[in-house]
Amino acid sequence: MVVITQLELKRLLHYDAVTGLFTWLVRSSTRTHVGDIAGTQVNGYVRIRIGGVLYQASRLAWLWMTSSWPVDEIDHRNTIKDDNRWGNLREGSHSFNMQNMRKARSNSCTGFLGVSLHYKRFKARLWFEGKQHYLGTHATPELAHAAYVVAKRQLHLGGTL
Repeated sequence: MVVITQLELKRLLHYDAVTGLFTWLVRSSTRTHVGDIAGTQVNGYVRIRIGGVLYQASRLAWLWMTSSWPVDEIDHRNTIKDDNRWGNLREGSHSFNMQNMRKARSNSCTGFLGVSLHYKRFKARLWFEGKQHYLGTHATPELAHAAYVVAKRQLHLGGTL
């Protein structure tokens, strides 16, 4: 796979750091025109096809602004996957990126981030630096989540909860 350079990227696309949108500077296919917004949403993220290669718009924004590809993942500070404004993007490791979770996954049995059912009580736990931190069991999921939030705010520097 040939990786696009910043020079080639800037020849093909314009990036508006305030809105986070890319627009075509050239006609890349029969379906696109100069000035069209580039990209489509895939799993909530904006992806842009250039030369047959699909790129995440957030990574292209990083290349556009810094002249180098990000070494790690690109995190959206506000957790909105298609918000590629420059001020909303930051580079970080996968574990740093995961610290920015604000809500429980859709398959959570409790509906609360950091809380799981443990017999007839609710267990709160937090992952930090590859280790699980046990935060106790609680009578309600709300109390367990409250304990999780306190610990998250102390330990997860990348978090915005």
